[in-house]
Amino acid sequence: MSTPVFRFAPSPNGFLHLGHALSALINFDMARAAGGRFLLRVEDIDRTRCRPHFEAAIYQDLAWLGITWEEPVRRQSEHFDDYRAAVRRLQADGLVYPSFETRAEIARLVAAREMQAAWPRDPDDAPLYPGNAKTMPSLKREWHLQSGAPYALRLDTEAAKCRAGLLAWTEDGSGPGGERGTVAAAPEIWGDVVLARKDTPTSYHLSVVLDDAVQGVTQVVRGQDLFWATGMHRLLQRLLGLSEPRYHHHRLILDADGRKLSKSTRATGLRELRSQGITPADIRRTIGLA
Repeated sequence: MSTPVFRFAPSPNGFLHLGHALSALINFDMARAAGGRFLLRVEDIDRTRCRPHFEAAIYQDLAWLGITWEEPVRRQSEHFDDYRAAVRRLQADGLVYPSFETRAEIARLVAAREMQAAWPRDPDDAPLYPGNAKTMPSLKREWHLQSGAPYALRLDTEAAKCRAGLLAWTEDGSGPGGERGTVAAAPEIWGDVVLARKDTPTSYHLSVVLDDAVQGVTQVVRGQDLFWATGMHRLLQRLLGLSEPRYHHHRLILDADGRKLSKSTRATGLRELRSQGITPADIRRTIGLA
């Protein structure tokens, strides 16, 4: 029987908060209980928001919580060539196309379509891609590419799903509606997701499945906010011939308004709590871990 491998994968674009502490400690505790390995990965593909001092703070906060991890830490920014190779493989299979609309143009397209009827949105409440780049004539597409215009490389999700066939995953935790056991994957609810951009050779969906496979992760333990993203991840795993881990989605820590804690809403960081005299044991009690 192989050794179970767990991981915690924060982004260094802000300080860790109680929600991060919950996920990191659940992973660490489960790894110890199973006699498994615990890995740390730094998801720093967003070079405009990720900062070295946030990365240093991640190591300090985790160590303060009593968490140890294997070295070396995998940093996504050091593996862009791996992600480019995966995109090229999907392109060779005819499953990727470039789109050239700006975010403002996409917003206008969505607004125009919603004047006729409600436009579908993904589980994160973002509108699905409304453009027609998939059917753009090849000469016009090549002209755009040669012009140096910005672009996004999107997965043709309908074609990809047809190629992959039926998909499911094993859920050891629970989804937002209590889903557990064998869960049918529905990648189509995300539309034609962005896999890479001209200036960034990967995206969260692509890099997370590649990293988990390269690191030999067998148990993906993460918050319920990523539950439905697993359908897209299973699709990419099948297309790229990657291993399939088991999944465990855990409860979220919510704020007073019932929203998940977020760096963007300036949720209180672990560093600030530590400066107030809060101890790691206090953190465990606060987030409901014995």
